[in-house]
Amino acid sequence: MDSGAQRAYAKLKFREKLADLHGESFETFFHNLMCVSHPDFVDVRTYGWLGDQGSDGLSLHAEKLYACYAPYAFNAADIRKKFRKDLESALRQRPGQFSTFVFVHNDPHGVHPELATCLAEARNDHPGIGFEQIGPRRLWAELLPHPREVVEDLLGCDIPIEAQVFGISMENEVARLLDNLKERRRTANPLMALDPVNEQKIDFNGVIGDERDELITGMGHTWLVAEYYAGLNDPFEEDEVAAGFTGEYRASRARHTDPADVLLDLQLYIHGNRLQHLAQLKAGWVVLAYFFERCHVFDNPPDGWTSGDALRISGAN
Repeated sequence: MDSGAQRAYAKLKFREKLADLHGESFETFFHNLMCVSHPDFVDVRTYGWLGDQGSDGLSLHAEKLYACYAPYAFNAADIRKKFRKDLESALRQRPGQFSTFVFVHNDPHGVHPELATCLAEARNDHPGIGFEQIGPRRLWAELLPHPREVVEDLLGCDIPIEAQVFGISMENEVARLLDNLKERRRTANPLMALDPVNEQKIDFNGVIGDERDELITGMGHTWLVAEYYAGLNDPFEEDEVAAGFTGEYRASRARHTDPADVLLDLQLYIHGNRLQHLAQLKAGWVVLAYFFERCHVFDNPPDGWTSGDALRISGAN
């Protein structure tokens, strides 16, 4: 894709699409992506009583066999059962056809601990075979290098070429705020000292990866939002917009456990589902960071909590 704005938009649509793909629909998406990415990929489909003979796909030259697992909710016992069943079926029905077994899943949280155990155990039990996993991050990496037209076909949506700003789905107050913020970010002194960013709330809520980076960057510019609201004649506008964010956050939290999915919902709440200019997307992250800092979205860490607590708990598990 040609621009940062197109990539940012495509990533939003990719995460949105993947959240709705389960079972056969996920397998179809995986087949379509792999077929345009790897000429040697064979998209094995189920055929009558033959089934798929232990494979959801084969890479002939790379000698990789793929097994897809995309449930609505991940369960440790189900993961172990599915992994063992697929591996045993592949070994029994396709001996000599692959040297690497690849387990493909749609878990947005990353590799489930039970899956990591299954991979390690299988490696020890079958030293002549390699084992890999493919999740949403690697699927995105497969998608990203393709031309815009291919990405549009795979995601089932247009990615406009023009760097235009389309309609914003929220009330006019936030639309005006975004326009103001976009202009202020363009003209703000790049050498000015920014307030230090408190990352503890980010750590406490488990925000990682690109979303963490965007929030931290946005938090360095939230003074623009405070300045904007300070200059308004309406003393209630900020409270009304904040209440809207809180309501959307609570509704999203009821649907999702992954903070990245919640942040995606909040971005869609700001921008709607059409491409924004890159400056508009960056402005949206500053708006999110502003209401994040002011406790309208996500939870605050308890008194005395430090980021080291999260590391110690993670290490204990």
